[in-house]
Amino acid sequence: WDETHFGKMGSYYINRTFFFDVHPPLGKMLIGLAGYLSGYDGTFPFQKPGDRYEQHSYIGMRGVRLCRLVSSWLAFLCLSIQMLELSKSLPAALLTAFILIFDTGCITLSQYILLDPILMFFLMGAVLSMVKCNNCADRPFSASWWFWLSLTGVNLAGAMGVKFVGLFVVLLVGLNTICDLWDLLGNLSLSLVMFGKHLLARVLCLIVLPLALYTAMFAVHFAVLNRSGPGDGFFSSAFQSQLIGNNLHNVSIPE
Repeated sequence: WDETHFGKMGSYYINRTFFFDVHPPLGKMLIGLAGYLSGYDGTFPFQKPGDRYEQHSYIGMRGVRLCRLVSSWLAFLCLSIQMLELSKSLPAALLTAFILIFDTGCITLSQYILLDPILMFFLMGAVLSMVKCNNCADRPFSASWWFWLSLTGVNLAGAMGVKFVGLFVVLLVGLNTICDLWDLLGNLSLSLVMFGKHLLARVLCLIVLPLALYTAMFAVHFAVLNRSGPGDGFFSSAFQSQLIGNNLHNVSIPE
C-alpha cells in the first residue's frame, strides 16, 4: 500500500499536480525526480497495491536509481561509523555491516518505492558526520571540522525533510552538542570569546543551515506543484487562485 501511495506522490511531481500529504516533501520529490530521469511519464494511476506496471518505466523509482541505490550505501555508512570512528574494530564493523546487508527488512524496503531507505540514509549520514566532527575536536575551526559540522546540518535537514521521525536524530545531535559545549564551558583554558565562537558555529551549522534547507525544500515543492490537484481544498482561496486549472485561478479575491 505504501508503494502505491508514494508512487502516486512521485507522479504528482512529474505532472506538477498539487496534493496534500502528512510527510515533508524531500523524499517524494526525490522519488519523482528518479522517475523523471528514468523515463517515467507520470501516467500510471497507482490505484491499488499489486497493479501491474506493464509498459510504464518504474525501475528508476523502485530500485536502480533511488531506493536500492541509497540502500546500498547503508552498509558502507555503518562500516565507517563502527570501524573508523567508534569501535575501531574491523571484525565488529564487518559483523555490523553483514547483519545490515542480510537483514530481510532492509532487503525488502530497498525493492519498493518507499521513503524508508532515503530516511535511513540521512539518519546514518547524520550520525557519521556527527562522530567525524567529534573526532576533529582537537583541531576546531579547521577545514575538516567545518566540513563535517556543516554536513551534519545538511543530513539533519535531509532526515527531517523525508519524515518527521527524523526528529530523533536531531535530538541525538542536539544532546551531543549540549554535552560538547558543556565540556568546552568547563575548560578553564578556553576564553569566553572562543567559547562564543564555538557556540556561534554550532548555531549556524546545526540550526540555521538545516532550517534554511528545510524551508528551501518547501519553496521547491510549491514552485513545482503549480497545477490544480486533489490537495487544493486544504488551502485558502487565495492560494488556490495561484494554481493553474483551479476554478479560482487568477480571480481577484477581496480581503
